[in-house]
Amino acid sequence: MTIRNICIYGAGALGGTFAAKIASRLGEEVNVSAVARGAHLAAIRDKGLTVVRQGEEAPLKVRLSATGDPSELPKQDLVITGLKGHQLADAAEGLASLLKDGTRVMMILNGIPWWYFHRDHESGHAERQLPELDPEGKLWQLVGPERVIGCVAYQGGEVIEPGTVRLSGDGRFFLGEPSGELSRDLISIADLLGRTGLNVIPTQRIRDAIWLKLMGNAAYNPISALTRGRMNSIMENHLLAEQVGKVMAETKAVGEALGAVFGSGVEEELNRSAGFGPVRTSMLQDLIAGKPLEIVPLTGMVVALGKLKGVPTPTCETVLALATQLDRENLRDR
Repeated sequence: MTIRNICIYGAGALGGTFAAKIASRLGEEVNVSAVARGAHLAAIRDKGLTVVRQGEEAPLKVRLSATGDPSELPKQDLVITGLKGHQLADAAEGLASLLKDGTRVMMILNGIPWWYFHRDHESGHAERQLPELDPEGKLWQLVGPERVIGCVAYQGGEVIEPGTVRLSGDGRFFLGEPSGELSRDLISIADLLGRTGLNVIPTQRIRDAIWLKLMGNAAYNPISALTRGRMNSIMENHLLAEQVGKVMAETKAVGEALGAVFGSGVEEELNRSAGFGPVRTSMLQDLIAGKPLEIVPLTGMVVALGKLKGVPTPTCETVLALATQLDRENLRDR
């Protein structure tokens, strides 16, 4: 795979990190552009993109081409999306404007992705579409699941002001084809990104990585929004920690019913989470900013897929109902 033109579509915390890393390390080799909006876009155009990492003295500052209209850009070899799952369907036409024969689309996503069942040979639901995530089928039709490279990101980050991203901890990024193949495209993309200093790990079982991270996301994101609690506060409250464990257990049961293999159990994940500091989840960040919440791809899909497989998810259903109403009221207040 020859990669000369790369567009980061949604240059927020993670998308911005990829844009800055690629532009700083490979800017003479590839053309890097970004699609952003609002004050963030204006700041990138005016003063560039800055990434600050805890523990590093000097921030990473880059200049790159940025636009709010993807149709202004040429066709791309690789598109990397930094949009959340509930934002993607509205971006389908913009994404499609960047595609040509052979373009791959690497999607950094939390939760269940719209392409989940494409070439899925273990669940018994291969090629099933998910209207909860792609209501009009535009992503399936205009982007196409065959173009997708899945990405599961373990990287804390936040846009702390327009044009500036702050990262916490060392990131890991699992990349995989929906088919499970270690394709030439996958290896080419992983090698290129690895040269930027990103810790990129190709995997033949991207769905396992999706479900393992979803164990935490389905619990911590909505519970943090409902309580406005940071990660350490949630885990210090034994009543909340108990609910986190219940959501994790239900999520794991649904994933296993669909063929996922988990590398760790609920207790291990809870113990790992106990070491987190005062981190605001992405859903809490969106709540405070008055943005729509990423509920459906996370807890919502655990409930939906649980019903598909006949797996009970009572705690997830309660959390989903509460978080959905919180989202409505928060947007109404704005």
